[in-house]
Amino acid sequence: MPSLPNPVRLVVLAVGRALARAGLVSPERVRRTTDLAWPRIVTGLARMSKNAVDVAMVGLAVGPVAIAGIGFASPYWGIAFSLGGGLAGGTIALVSQRFGAEAYDELGVAIRASALVVLAVSLPVAAAFWLAPAELISLMTDEARAIELGAIYLRILALGVPFAALNLVGSRIYIGADDSWTPMVVRGGGAIANIVLSGVLIFGLGMGVAGAAVGTVLSNVLVTGAFVAGLVAGRLPGLGELPVTIDPFGAYADRETIVDLVRIGLPVVGRNSVWTAAKFPMLAIVGLFGPSVVAAYVIARRIWGLMNTPGWGFGLAASSLVGQELGEGDELEAEAYARDIVAFSVATYVVVALAVGPFAEPIVGLFVGESGDATIPVAVALIYSACVAAVGQGVKSATAGPLDASGDTRWTFYSQVVGMFGVAIPVAYLGATTSLGIAGLYLSFVAETTVPALINYHRFSTGKWKAISREFRPGASADD
Repeated sequence: MPSLPNPVRLVVLAVGRALARAGLVSPERVRRTTDLAWPRIVTGLARMSKNAVDVAMVGLAVGPVAIAGIGFASPYWGIAFSLGGGLAGGTIALVSQRFGAEAYDELGVAIRASALVVLAVSLPVAAAFWLAPAELISLMTDEARAIELGAIYLRILALGVPFAALNLVGSRIYIGADDSWTPMVVRGGGAIANIVLSGVLIFGLGMGVAGAAVGTVLSNVLVTGAFVAGLVAGRLPGLGELPVTIDPFGAYADRETIVDLVRIGLPVVGRNSVWTAAKFPMLAIVGLFGPSVVAAYVIARRIWGLMNTPGWGFGLAASSLVGQELGEGDELEAEAYARDIVAFSVATYVVVALAVGPFAEPIVGLFVGESGDATIPVAVALIYSACVAAVGQGVKSATAGPLDASGDTRWTFYSQVVGMFGVAIPVAYLGATTSLGIAGLYLSFVAETTVPALINYHRFSTGKWKAISREFRPGASADD
């Protein structure tokens, strides 16, 4: 993998080296984790920047009501990522273990089966978004203009749902093969293309929210095409030889592989869907505070998306590195990697929070300009809450990695359910209906990461995930 100096890699490596000097982690594990994590973090920054820029451009071009409309459509678009990312959890577990064991024939079967399963579940979702966008948006709000703009956005996004889901599988294939550089370049390039396309369509052609949606769909199509070309040819222009090549005409509907993918991936889909499903009641609750608070909440979630990008790197680095060690049968080294990555992740999140907090107000101002006087103070307070929540997110994302790699994905699902529906949403509702007020939203933000972090870490600390991984290692049948 190419090693180019860049600010993200330097910051991540500096944090890891500081921990290593303190004797908290292994320098060699810091190096391998950094090499695998930083391209994923850059990918996350590119993609989350795209989301943030879309909202900012639409907000400046149309106003806060457009931000609210996109915000109400976002949970539906998130379904594509819940499905694709969840099933890709099965992909990375199978690919990383087969890559570590050099079982390349089984690896190809796992990739083809992943594509088949993802298409089977994402196409019906796309059809629903295309056929009934206004009805879906109106489930969360009765604001006519927000429904109109949200429906325009969602109907166009429907065309991109299968591509978005496939892109997550494509990314996990390479990460499972110890290559996070390729998905960084491909998906990061797609994010840049999205920003450029959206800017031209929103401002140049005056298409507003429709322009943002069209830019998103086109960029996802480009990324899917690049992943397919790379997997079939084994190389891409500018990237050279790639670690994985598959025959597109091999078996797709392999029963054992599909069973394993579903067994591993379904709880991850459930876990991802918890947050996606939670967005619906959460946005409805936020809507009780008024449209200015909805806009503030959407802005804060976009900033949180950028702050949360270390989790992209550390969670998937843990999945890949732990999965490879498990594939080789070295459970002690797998656990050592997992513990080091947890410490590394938490420290990096703390650095991010300390960097963002002091600049919360000017950052929020970029989204609404002078039209958002009522929105800015609430959004700033929510960003401060996000800075506190960052510590829990560092634990949550890093401990999910080894659990996913081993196939022990149920507990991460349970933790997300308890965190969101057991704590975060009830606290937000209390804020909307009692004297707790807007503070309920701030406390809810912290609860949604802290509670899952505690549950995930408890499950990880039991060590049961190592035994569970033996069911999914190369050569193990689905009936073992």
